[in-house]
Amino acid sequence: MKSKIFFLIILAGFLMAQPNENFTPDWARKAIWYQIFPERFRNGDNNNNPVLADIKNSYPHDNESPWQVHPWNSDWYKLQPLEKETGKDIWFNLQRRRYGGDLQGIIDKLDYIQELGVTALYLNPVFQSPSLHKYDGATYHHVDPNFGPDPEGDKKLIAKEKLNDPSTWVWTSADKLFLHLVKEIHKRDMRIIIDGVFNHMGLNSPAFIDVQKNQEKSEYADWFKIISFKTDTTEFEYSGWYGVRELPELNQDENGITEKPKKYIFDITKRWMDPNGDGSLEDGIDGWRLDVAFMVKHNFWKDWRTQVKNVNPEAYITAEIIETVDYNKPYLEGDEFDAVMNYNFAFASEEFFINKGDKTITAKEFDKKLRDLRNAYPECVAYVQQNLYDSHDTNRLLSHIKNPDVGRYRDWGNYYNQSRGTNPEYNTTAPGEREFQIQKLMVLFQMAYLGAPMVYYGDEIGMWGANDPCCRKPMIWDDITYEDEIYNPDQTTHTPDEVKQNPEIFNWYKKLISIRKDNLPLQLGDFNTIYAEEDGIYIFTRTYQGETILVAINNNDDEKEITNNIFTGKMKDLILGEKIVFEGSLNIPAKSGKIFAL
Repeated sequence: MKSKIFFLIILAGFLMAQPNENFTPDWARKAIWYQIFPERFRNGDNNNNPVLADIKNSYPHDNESPWQVHPWNSDWYKLQPLEKETGKDIWFNLQRRRYGGDLQGIIDKLDYIQELGVTALYLNPVFQSPSLHKYDGATYHHVDPNFGPDPEGDKKLIAKEKLNDPSTWVWTSADKLFLHLVKEIHKRDMRIIIDGVFNHMGLNSPAFIDVQKNQEKSEYADWFKIISFKTDTTEFEYSGWYGVRELPELNQDENGITEKPKKYIFDITKRWMDPNGDGSLEDGIDGWRLDVAFMVKHNFWKDWRTQVKNVNPEAYITAEIIETVDYNKPYLEGDEFDAVMNYNFAFASEEFFINKGDKTITAKEFDKKLRDLRNAYPECVAYVQQNLYDSHDTNRLLSHIKNPDVGRYRDWGNYYNQSRGTNPEYNTTAPGEREFQIQKLMVLFQMAYLGAPMVYYGDEIGMWGANDPCCRKPMIWDDITYEDEIYNPDQTTHTPDEVKQNPEIFNWYKKLISIRKDNLPLQLGDFNTIYAEEDGIYIFTRTYQGETILVAINNNDDEKEITNNIFTGKMKDLILGEKIVFEGSLNIPAKSGKIFAL
């Protein structure tokens, strides 16, 4: 039986309330983010592919077993012949894999990204590093040589430098190609930010190598958290990020990162924001995403923000802080970050759209969680938060939808492992029609809600995958023929899953992004709840300068009829592109939504 839900559509526009202080960049309110994991996005240059020596000092520290760049089109869990020779399981071998993604691959696909409608890119680390993820940087002032056109030549140039003396730094071919990428992005009226990993470095850092060699006599001895230097009675010990030996932590005092590594970070910050050193910002990046920012003390970030904003007042600073709203507040008061990766948005969205049974929440509860989240920070922050569903640190959205019962996303410490392919209860196979339908509804909400939506590469063409490392599969391209996926993590097999782009999902993302970009209320408008009760119907408006957009969501498993005995009249269905006359009732199919311009 169709439910009847009465709601009031307010015709009069509401002027968006202006915040008391706008300390966030204006362009970030209109941003539609696209996150790229460089090593897995596109191999644009086969001549720069890594060799075995390039992964030295990265986990799992096997530089002896046979190795080659992994076939881009292979079945993800299938062990290749050389991998079988290691005698190790899939999880060991997944960490040794390199697929050859590089900067040229990103440049080659900028037209694709622009066609999707994206206006801003976030790149996971691009700096010199032996790992696939690049969070174990050898340096911060050079792009990884294997991301550029001349790896061996770049390595020779880098070897002549002194890490703590910027006067010795040069621009490698990889550095220059990155600056060319920045230029091409700016030509398209798009923005780019990159990962700043300022809590730790890697085992290949010249500074850390020097400390290992010269111990307390090293000029870099105070760069790292050294527990003990090697003596006749003690071993060399240092602190790694969360105990990870591959990630030696930078030293901190009561003010955060100490003077010498702090100076290095400040020097590289200006290098990438103003490469020519002439104050012209077109050649530099537009901001930063900060890795594990909660592990660096507040005073450092306050000083660093001052430097960033002095270089470019319109730079955008966002941070990875997967914590509660109250924990986030001190970072978002105008003297540290502009935004965070909005995992709390993702948590609430899971509870409404994905969870089942006693884990799910009603539209009323969902609305309250969103309201509390919006009101927790200065108003300008709410408009620039990166509203994501997934990332390189989570299971992919479609796999998340397929596995609604493995745990609670908000319970991050446990959910991280519960959502990995190592969990035998986790279904790693391809999504079905229901999963795609829920994804489409979530994308509709994401593009209509307040804040800056962020898409993880490949979600827009239907990629799936469990949590790290399986969320980091190579991007699916339509000019590559892929093997069917038939292998499970334990090397048993299942019914073949076809691996190819899903054009229906791509066109859906493209359509919803276009609707957001074409309607200022969805970017800049205020937010008003019209209906949110103890059911799956959620209706709200976005209003800006007298223009109102109405969004109606049916999160139920059956069609619903929404009725209204107050308003009748014409409005435009922005998804269908049709004008309709609303005469008191509207049917919304199961797990779908509507966007209307009033």
